[in-house]
Amino acid sequence: MNKEEWQKTLNEAEGEYRKKGVLSEEMRQKLNDAKRTAQQEGILTEEELALSVKILKTGATTAKKEGGTPAVEMRFGGRGPRNFGTGEKAKDSRGAIKRLTGYFKAELKIVIALLAAIIIVVLCQVFTPRLQSNAIDFIDEGRYNSLPAVLIWMGALYIILSLFNLLQGILSAVLSQRIVKRMRRDLFHKIINLPIAYFDTHSHGDIMSRMTNDVDNISNTLAQTLGSLFSGILMILGTVIMMFITCWQLALLSCVIVVLTVVATKYLSKAMRKFYSKRQILLGRLNGTVEEMVVGHKTVQAFSKEEEVIREFGQTSAELTKTGIIAEILGGSMGPIMNAINNIGFVIIAAFGGYFAFENIISIGIISAFIIYAKQFSRPINEIAQLYGQLQTALASSERVFHVLDEKAEDKSGETQMEDLTGNVSFENVDFSYVPQKQVLFQFNLEVQQGQRVALVGATGSGKTTVVNLLMRFYDIQSGAIRIGGVNISDISAEDLRKHIGIVLQDTVLFHDTVRNNLKYANPEITDEEMIEAAVKCSCDSFIRQMKGGYDAVLSEGGSNLSQGQRQLLSICRAFLAKPKILILDEATSSVDTRTEKRIQDAMHLLMSDKTSLIIAHRLSTIQDADVIVVMDMGRIVEIGSHENLLSQRGKYYDLYTRQFAGESV
Repeated sequence: MNKEEWQKTLNEAEGEYRKKGVLSEEMRQKLNDAKRTAQQEGILTEEELALSVKILKTGATTAKKEGGTPAVEMRFGGRGPRNFGTGEKAKDSRGAIKRLTGYFKAELKIVIALLAAIIIVVLCQVFTPRLQSNAIDFIDEGRYNSLPAVLIWMGALYIILSLFNLLQGILSAVLSQRIVKRMRRDLFHKIINLPIAYFDTHSHGDIMSRMTNDVDNISNTLAQTLGSLFSGILMILGTVIMMFITCWQLALLSCVIVVLTVVATKYLSKAMRKFYSKRQILLGRLNGTVEEMVVGHKTVQAFSKEEEVIREFGQTSAELTKTGIIAEILGGSMGPIMNAINNIGFVIIAAFGGYFAFENIISIGIISAFIIYAKQFSRPINEIAQLYGQLQTALASSERVFHVLDEKAEDKSGETQMEDLTGNVSFENVDFSYVPQKQVLFQFNLEVQQGQRVALVGATGSGKTTVVNLLMRFYDIQSGAIRIGGVNISDISAEDLRKHIGIVLQDTVLFHDTVRNNLKYANPEITDEEMIEAAVKCSCDSFIRQMKGGYDAVLSEGGSNLSQGQRQLLSICRAFLAKPKILILDEATSSVDTRTEKRIQDAMHLLMSDKTSLIIAHRLSTIQDADVIVVMDMGRIVEIGSHENLLSQRGKYYDLYTRQFAGESV
């Protein structure tokens, strides 16, 4: 194990944690096993490992990578504040808005209907105060005969307002869900077609976060704020127009309210964001301290660091309390300050309105209407100010989604068909590196004859798995060639290539579906009789029939209701039913006990018969009967031969075998 493999384990656990909110017992065990191995091999210190697991449990640190993409940063050496996403803004808001506009254009009819509903709602809200003003003036002037018509119009407008408010909510919900459906579909299609390299360089949790959290954030913002934003802007414009039409003198005086509202909102919102963001950072730091203490409790006691931990906790807690008090005060003051400003506005309108009424410039009804207009005017300003932060967060989320959509899809092109495929595989002078300046394979040459069982062994980081990745076209080589039956695999479509290759991985993947559908996953055309026959040969049939429902039993997510050995046997059976011409076994028995290993080996021998097989093995006892054993070291083949021949040479393989036989970790 190296740091990269430990990092991969952390990323897998993080993805599960973000998806479920809790780690499964299997994943906890995997983390513990990885931790023990890393300690034994001296890769990471106890403190580093404890810190890593702690960071994982608290959601990790959000770090900015290239393109503004938040990714999980596992820090092995120190503790720092954690970002919970508060106040996140898009780097290119215009670009994000432009991209979102494309989704709105696809739902143009709904957008037009929504805008029409908003306009009708705003018109009703703008005209009802004026009708109320007329009603008051009619009563004041004793014109009671004209009053019923005004009241009927007011009632009609209120009914229309209610109906179109309801329609606005419905259309907003439909629009947001359709846009999000389209976005979710595009994102899923892109993720499915991304190259393996993307998943190796991005944590699973980060990818899941974009598919779930970011898309949900966009959905909620569109549903909750879209209608409010447009209606707020139109309400401000409509109210201003009506105010100047009604009494331009009072309209000018109302500008004082506007200025005070804008200034107060701007400075209070800025101060609130600052302290709320700081509070979240401190809260993350406090939680991190607690979880670090829990995870590393033995280490804390062993080094007598209890007092230091308590002191650190107390300092963070005190700072959090101080910041929290300020944040709550600022948050609670927004409402009273806005009310005070509005009340000042009402006093100004009442005072000057009374004077204008005394001078017969305006009527009493107009004063009443102006008070309502002033309230209508200030409310959307406050709402838009509050919506601004939500919109910025939504734009940041959309930007994260668009970053994935802009990634280059996997190149699966190829013109040659593999209908008459033979199992002869050859690697010719292959050079490969995952990242520049860090080559993994050096002039790699290997000939595998049809029907041969070839085992790849070597220490962690020797390049064994890389050979498999290249054969599957998960990555493209930098130089050289890989041929199957004399055909360069770069000339074969990835889909056609992978149809003829079966693979059994160390980390078995089973889906939340029936046993039947899991077994037929690679070959849906297989008959039930063939499936059962294969299950019997692979030692699966007995435990499948013991399950409630048998072959129609539904597996838990990841097959967690089965043992590791049972999952592996199902995986082997699935590969058997795929009827591949080339078989890859990637450490298929590394995580099971000796008894289960024997059953899996028997199943694998059946699976490998008459097939070209590449076996990556950690336990050397599993590949002693391989036709050829290839010993790799630092991306090169250092030894090749049968088990007996390699032992007699007393070279690298002999060292690996004897150390493992002695119980040492290879």
